[in-house]
Amino acid sequence: MTLFEPEGARAGTMPADASVPLDASVPLDASAPLDASAPLAARMRPRTLDEVVGQEHLLGPGSPLRRLVEGDAPMSLILFGPPGTGKTTLALIVSSATNRRFEQLSALNAGVKDVREVIARAKAELTHAGRQTVLFIDEIHRFSKTQQDSLLAAVEARHVTLVAATTENPFFSLVSPLLSRSLLLTLQPLDDSAIATLIDRALTSERGLGGAVTLDDDARTHLLQLASGDARRALTALEAAAGTTLADGRASIDLATLEQAIDTAALRYDRDGDQHYDVVSAFIKSIRGSDADAALHYLARMIEAGEDPRFIARRLVVHASEDIGLADPTALLAATAAAQAVQLIGMPEARINLAQATIHLALAPKSNAVVAAIDAAQADVRGGLAGAVPPALRDGHYKGAAKLGHAAGYRYPHDDPDGVVGQQYPPDELMGRDYYTPAGRGAEKAVSERLARLRAIVRRRTR
Repeated sequence: MTLFEPEGARAGTMPADASVPLDASVPLDASAPLDASAPLAARMRPRTLDEVVGQEHLLGPGSPLRRLVEGDAPMSLILFGPPGTGKTTLALIVSSATNRRFEQLSALNAGVKDVREVIARAKAELTHAGRQTVLFIDEIHRFSKTQQDSLLAAVEARHVTLVAATTENPFFSLVSPLLSRSLLLTLQPLDDSAIATLIDRALTSERGLGGAVTLDDDARTHLLQLASGDARRALTALEAAAGTTLADGRASIDLATLEQAIDTAALRYDRDGDQHYDVVSAFIKSIRGSDADAALHYLARMIEAGEDPRFIARRLVVHASEDIGLADPTALLAATAAAQAVQLIGMPEARINLAQATIHLALAPKSNAVVAAIDAAQADVRGGLAGAVPPALRDGHYKGAAKLGHAAGYRYPHDDPDGVVGQQYPPDELMGRDYYTPAGRGAEKAVSERLARLRAIVRRRTR
């Protein structure tokens, strides 16, 4: 089998913050018989590591997880991965494979008092019966810093073996002391081969559908695509389609039945977690890489997930100068116009403006010369290369400025037919220092030629 998560967290069945039992349909003892009416995903949950398909990087001989299960070592775990990859399953296997008690809390509705009560029971069990307690906490990223801190002493003293699950990057969402006291295991989305194995076993297993239905090839292909690495999603969709097929008196699930029986897969995107940063990073890198189609895909993901369009617009404005700059001077105008459109029009219509700006920026010639120039200039200033403003450039408008020599000898460029004169502009310490180096692409090719001529004129009398 493969790895699953609690049925109560099934994508699309309830709000993400719904307060429900973690896995009410599944006994805490993974070896206990399951109710035949339990959801298919719960009935097919692996009961031992040997039943697991997927996550091979965590399950090899001698791996920390296998040593924990087979050697009864009291090691605390942080299980980090997207939904449907097996965080709850691993917690159940850890508890049932050894002589441990199993307690679970949901960070959705548990407080510090609940944590302390569990720890007190665990201490009593360890003292009187010598039996270790596994404490499983689902969505631990929802615990406050105070709640997480309340676990530290018990984890440090090994009064409990903590197994905590999170879909958010633990380096963003968990306190450092808790991370340092636990083994971090990262679970990956299941590949199509693992999902296909799961589907086949669910179709034939007595714990599953027991051969009551088959699955057409095109329906299988669609189901694999729908699953998107989420085992529970695949089984939930399969169960719904099987129910419709049997109700119609048929024995084969076809594509039309599958499409009719399921809703669109929930988009995996967390506006407050690392998915937020991963998707916007991919968005910007796709624009930088001149892949307009990929950039539009990530833009669509953010829009469909309800990302703040002002955030998207701000990233486009920054990107227009950071990665395009003067290679296409209109890029900043397009990005700024899109940002203004978001403010004036709002969604959903402003999605078109955002898409136009995204395509414009993706297709524009690229140059990072602007950001490189300001970075280099700031680096010199931070390094102490400031120097005095040349006397000719100092303010000469106030009374007494002339006595100080301020503005003396200043040459007014507009008095020259070409509008450019030779004159010292930087401090003495920075004479002849070049910050801006055009990329030579797009409009910057002409800018490069003009810059060379301007530098030659301006510095003619000042080198």
